[in-house]
Amino acid sequence: MRTSDCAAAGAPADRAARAASDRASLRIMGGSPVGSCPSTRRDGRRGYRRRPRPAQRLNCRSASAPGCSAMPQRPVRVLTGITTSGTPHLGNYVGAVRPAIAASRAANTESFYFLADLHSLIKAQDPARTQRSTLEIAATWLAAGLDPDKVWFYRQSDIPEITELTWLLTCVAGKGILNRAHAYKAAVDRNRADGEDDDAAVTAGLFMYPVLMAADILIFNADQVPVGRDQVQHIEMARDFGQRFNHVYGRDYFVLPEAVVDEQVATLPGLDGRKMSKSYGNTIPLFVPPAELRKLVFSIVTDSRAPGEPKQVEGSALFQLYQAFASREDTAAFAQAYADGIGWGEAKQTLFDLVEREIAPLRERYLNLVSRPGDIEDTLRDGARRLRERYATPLLAQLREAVGLRDLSKVQLGAMEVDATEEKPPQAAFKQYREADGRFYFKLVEGERVLLQSHAFDAPRDAGQAIAALRRGELTLADAPAAFGEGATAAEVQAALDALAAADAEKAAARAQA
Repeated sequence: MRTSDCAAAGAPADRAARAASDRASLRIMGGSPVGSCPSTRRDGRRGYRRRPRPAQRLNCRSASAPGCSAMPQRPVRVLTGITTSGTPHLGNYVGAVRPAIAASRAANTESFYFLADLHSLIKAQDPARTQRSTLEIAATWLAAGLDPDKVWFYRQSDIPEITELTWLLTCVAGKGILNRAHAYKAAVDRNRADGEDDDAAVTAGLFMYPVLMAADILIFNADQVPVGRDQVQHIEMARDFGQRFNHVYGRDYFVLPEAVVDEQVATLPGLDGRKMSKSYGNTIPLFVPPAELRKLVFSIVTDSRAPGEPKQVEGSALFQLYQAFASREDTAAFAQAYADGIGWGEAKQTLFDLVEREIAPLRERYLNLVSRPGDIEDTLRDGARRLRERYATPLLAQLREAVGLRDLSKVQLGAMEVDATEEKPPQAAFKQYREADGRFYFKLVEGERVLLQSHAFDAPRDAGQAIAALRRGELTLADAPAAFGEGATAAEVQAALDALAAADAEKAAARAQA
């Protein structure tokens, strides 16, 4: 998805400059915009933990990488999903919208931003509300500075290739992996605690949610997907499904995406001091009229310290809200005012004035946009049309060819197998995964039989490097950090590895001739 323009209009210039260097992060979940991005705190701290890059990628972006010197480089593709349920509030703006838009300006980056309206149907079943929320959230991002001419901005349901890819991935996705999805497991645990059947009130949509999310990512071969820590599992599932498809159909159709985790996502306190959340009923809606905004700000919970009495900034919801909108210098001055005993009424008026200065121009643009819903519809449809033409439709044509959904008039009768019922023996394959202990493993399987089971690794890269070394014959079975599966012999495992090496060599030769 592409989305861009930096810090909201009306924001201080120094903040916009700082924000432009931040990288966006993504979250497809919950009931708020899912683009969650690097912290825009004014204390200058920000921190991304980037998950290790896999050793082999479909598209090389570094000329120094082995075998990539002659390959054209392309911008890094960063994909951000935005849920279309609920009305945006200040917490969504500070934690997601503002930094994501700033990040969309990063050099050598191709940004994809989409409204995840298909995902919203898992929970939201009020058609009018779904439609209205989609309009409000699209208008919010556009009002905040998202530039559809510089980024890809589209609605998920306008890309039919996503749903078709979802089915293709479903046919290679392991049910066991889906059983371990956090949302599904949480639903099962609740049902067990209540004495209900495991799957009571669990829809297939909830169960298959990770496959749809994988399709969102893989259809555009996104390199990076910024997420919250609780969403890392879904990116690993997308990698698993993409890797499995590549293996089954003998070609690297998909780039394996990386999760980019923002370690310091800016979270705002709500009116009662808890995290600002619609579930707590403590939000400050982003575009309420000024009079209502002032009323809400003045209702923020404070302690009983009187004017003239020094106040603590630690744990003060009022101060944290101010800090999210102020420059470093203004934040320091406000902290001094706390120490000097500023009255709560004066402090709240100061906060209101600061927030209103930044939000007022956005509110004006937002109201203008929502009054022209047809223009927003045209923007989303145009983004989807161009994106389909450039990426989605050509890739789906390749995938349909790969799985055999082909033009029957082009069947080569002489190449048809004499005995179509003859089954080929299962081919050995490596599977890499993470267990509940948070560590990473791999296993070599042949059908349902485990030939080799690895020891634990602290990082997925380490497991991937061990797999690559085994496949290339650089690591002997005696030195491998793994144990034979039940009943498996060294000769059987070595034969499976030799077969994989031969297949790899055959694929490499075919690519060289292409």
